[in-house]
Amino acid sequence: MGILTRFKDIMSANINALLDKAENPEKMIDQYLRNLENDLASVKAETASVIAEEKAAKRKLDDCNEEIAKMGEYAKRAVAAGNDDEARQFLSKKAELTGRLEVLQKQYDLCADSAEKMRAMHDKLQTDIVSLKNKRDTLKAKAKVAETQKKMNKMGSGLESAGSNLAAFDRMEDKVNKMLDEADAMAELNAPKKDSIEELAKKYESTSADSLVDDELAALKAEMGM
Repeated sequence: MGILTRFKDIMSANINALLDKAENPEKMIDQYLRNLENDLASVKAETASVIAEEKAAKRKLDDCNEEIAKMGEYAKRAVAAGNDDEARQFLSKKAELTGRLEVLQKQYDLCADSAEKMRAMHDKLQTDIVSLKNKRDTLKAKAKVAETQKKMNKMGSGLESAGSNLAAFDRMEDKVNKMLDEADAMAELNAPKKDSIEELAKKYESTSADSLVDDELAALKAEMGM
């Protein structure tokens, strides 16, 4: 029953304390889970063996008690029949079995104690394994969420950079539009005004020429009797 030497360590193992100290809890869980599953396989085999020894010791103890009861009953019957010598033989055998009974009782007590410890260790291992599997699943789920959040943060950072670039482009567009507006304004200022003296002079010059032509035409018609 060498496995019992690990009983104290296994029973006192604190999973949460181990995980708190681990730099990588997920890897720690996987490793500790493998260790527990290996221990569980050994504990199962050893527990079955110890329980079998317990049952065998109990059977021997019960058989011895039964034989002691039989020897006592036979001694009574021998006395009733007046056979004291035979009664002494039965009582002698009863005394022998009673001495043996003490040894069998001690053996059974030891086996029962070992079996109880093995059952406790077996049950704790099973509970720890289930607990670790649940923690592992939870950790993996959290790790995925963290990874997704990390990617989202990175994308958000990229969007901020794109937004900054767009803002710079908008500022550049505003600057170009301002330059165009200034150029248009300058062209407008440089363009001649429609009501300038030169334009008015041309207007009246054109009007004077037309008037002379009309006067000459009227004189020509008068000369011709028209």
